[in-house]
Amino acid sequence: MPNENKICKFMGPLCEKLDNCEHYQKFAKYRDKVLALSNDSLEKTIAVALSLCFVCAILVSLAAVALRPLQIENKAMDMKKNILDVAGLLQEGTDIHTAFAEQIEAKLVDVATGDYVDGDIEAYDQRKAAKDPAQNVVLSRAQDIASIKKRAKIAKVYLVKDSETIKSIILPVHGYGLWSTMYGFLALDADGQTVQSINFYDQGETPGLGAEIVNPNWRALWKGKKVYSEDGTVALGLIKGLVDNSKAGSEFQVDGLAGATLTSVGVTNLVKFWMSQEGFSAYLDKVKTKG
Repeated sequence: MPNENKICKFMGPLCEKLDNCEHYQKFAKYRDKVLALSNDSLEKTIAVALSLCFVCAILVSLAAVALRPLQIENKAMDMKKNILDVAGLLQEGTDIHTAFAEQIEAKLVDVATGDYVDGDIEAYDQRKAAKDPAQNVVLSRAQDIASIKKRAKIAKVYLVKDSETIKSIILPVHGYGLWSTMYGFLALDADGQTVQSINFYDQGETPGLGAEIVNPNWRALWKGKKVYSEDGTVALGLIKGLVDNSKAGSEFQVDGLAGATLTSVGVTNLVKFWMSQEGFSAYLDKVKTKG
């Protein structure tokens, strides 16, 4: 065929291998047979459809492989953006990479002991670690108030510093709501007690109800709230209805989400879990002392 001859002129070695390939020769014979069939032939219709599906599948696979580095870069950029946001460092026109590199310090922490550990911070994926039996801790029913089943032994935390002085402690938190596991960050003052902000960057709660956890107005209600009561227990959580700031204990309360009781309970439980001994309590005790 003329077209094949032109192609083989530039792809000689490949064409030579194809000429010697028994499977390709069988395919070529069947291809010529199908192309000779009438356009109304059921066999030709099915063969053409399958060929198109095969070609499209190859193109999609190639695109996925080619775009993988860009997807990874965008995911990392989005994570840095959310961390800057919860730290109150995200402004319009902010260069994400520069602001993060200059103002945020990432650390790996042994959750059980609260000690810093060595490791490849950039490569560490806490979500994957939570699924790896060698890197996770299986939680008992009594421990698992956030309904996450397993917790990674090592967590990646973030610090905002002014010289050597800690200004903010940013902790990764997650827990189950109504429909989904909600992933976010909780930012605290250097005292490990006072909330600066909270945000959720990955959640699948009901739009207009539970999904209001991403509403800036609701998130603003967290600023200045306290985590621990005088006896050291985690007191922070959502209540049903609106907080009465004139009443004692209001510093531990946040307005509940109207019409989203289970999401509200889920947020309360994930805060109580990650601020307890099962979560970052040991780390906060040490970072406050060293701070």
